[in-house]
Amino acid sequence: MSGELVRRAGSFTRAGIRHGFSTRRGGVSAGPFESMNLARNVGDDPAAVEENHRRFASAVGYDPGRLYEASQVHGARALRVDGSAVLATRAEEADALVTSTPGDAVAVRVADCVPVLLAAPGRAVVAAVHAGWRGVAQRVIAAAVQAMAVEPGAIIAAVGPCIGGCCFEVGDEVAEQIAAASSGAVVARSAPGAKPRVDLRAAVSMQMEALGLRGVEHVGGCTMCEPTWFHSFRRDGKASGRLLGAIVA
Repeated sequence: MSGELVRRAGSFTRAGIRHGFSTRRGGVSAGPFESMNLARNVGDDPAAVEENHRRFASAVGYDPGRLYEASQVHGARALRVDGSAVLATRAEEADALVTSTPGDAVAVRVADCVPVLLAAPGRAVVAAVHAGWRGVAQRVIAAAVQAMAVEPGAIIAAVGPCIGGCCFEVGDEVAEQIAAASSGAVVARSAPGAKPRVDLRAAVSMQMEALGLRGVEHVGGCTMCEPTWFHSFRRDGKASGRLLGAIVA
């Protein structure tokens, strides 16, 4: 069951870092949220969502009562949650959460945006980052790295399932903003005059490489292309469930 429910980065597993990216399998939600929806604010049955959280927490290896989430607003605020109240943190507006409290977990919800997990092996500090196109343009990953308060060369990263360059079609203005925040080519067109498609994974990787991170691993998977594995807001709209990327200090 856990093999379908959670995807992991080999580099993190080898370093002994508890973490995981959820799929939409292995849960109890019904209808459009089938079956592993981990968002509480999309209209799903609250009891089902809590059971899904219990299952995901068990697979990753943390106490669900020690999971920190925030109100994600597609910004660049990185919030340290050491000593904070779990429920109060859910009302805080932030798109990156950082903790160095052993046993505490931080997570971000996605349904096409890029979930990024950061860790500094041996330093007991971790971060979870929600990087949509606005977050990439505003450099939310740099904010998270700064909040971790360790040298970037000590940090490894895992990039979870997200919408791929095959599917992320945007307008010219959005493409220009993402390209301006990237150090290489991340925009392509399928034909002259076609709307641009953007590779957010590549943009995220370029930013982390420019910051000097020790290593970046991509877990893979396109949320829009693979409906049996992932939720996708672009594909399913407001009835979409949410995936979770979580990491434990």
